[in-house]
Amino acid sequence: MSQINTYQTLSAPCEAEFKDKGSRFIAYAYPVLTADEVKTIVENLRQEHHKARHWCYAYRLSVDGNQFRANDDGEPSGSAGRPILGQIDSFELTDCLVVVVRYFGGTLLGVSGLIHAYKTSTQMALQAAQIVEKNIEKTVYLRCDYPHLNEALRIAKNHNAQIIAQDLQLDCHLIVRVPLADFAAAMAAWQQMRVVDVSDEPIHQNF
Repeated sequence: MSQINTYQTLSAPCEAEFKDKGSRFIAYAYPVLTADEVKTIVENLRQEHHKARHWCYAYRLSVDGNQFRANDDGEPSGSAGRPILGQIDSFELTDCLVVVVRYFGGTLLGVSGLIHAYKTSTQMALQAAQIVEKNIEKTVYLRCDYPHLNEALRIAKNHNAQIIAQDLQLDCHLIVRVPLADFAAAMAAWQQMRVVDVSDEPIHQNF
């Protein structure tokens, strides 16, 4: 089984609106990284659309997609959150939240009508979104003496790694993100130097 080295998410928030029998379904799609972000966004939309009837949402997080939730927010069970999550999965996205705000139009749509409305509004928003492919990355921690810093940095550059924090003194500490596709080769190159300590756990107490 081949290793998956990339994932898809949204580059920026977007929205779309679907109408059915007087009800308005406004779908807002966001790139997100944490459940706390989700909570903040949903609460902000509740305040912005305080006259709406429902604020249903679904999200999937992390590169393995194991963190997810579907919330019907008072709609019949399975009629809102699941169709929203189904579209996120259909577009093969993660680190993605979709909130659909519903303004009730006075006519009941029935469960099948609701499923269609929440699915369609979500689909419209995601079709309008710019989807980007990102590398799955691993974070590593490096320590080396200053004379060996340039070689450690050269290895990072050669393997498309990104330096995200550094403390450069006689004893140099780096936090580096390495694309999963380059991880094994980068680790081997650093270890072959024999003068670089490399770990997936923090080496420096301030990092």
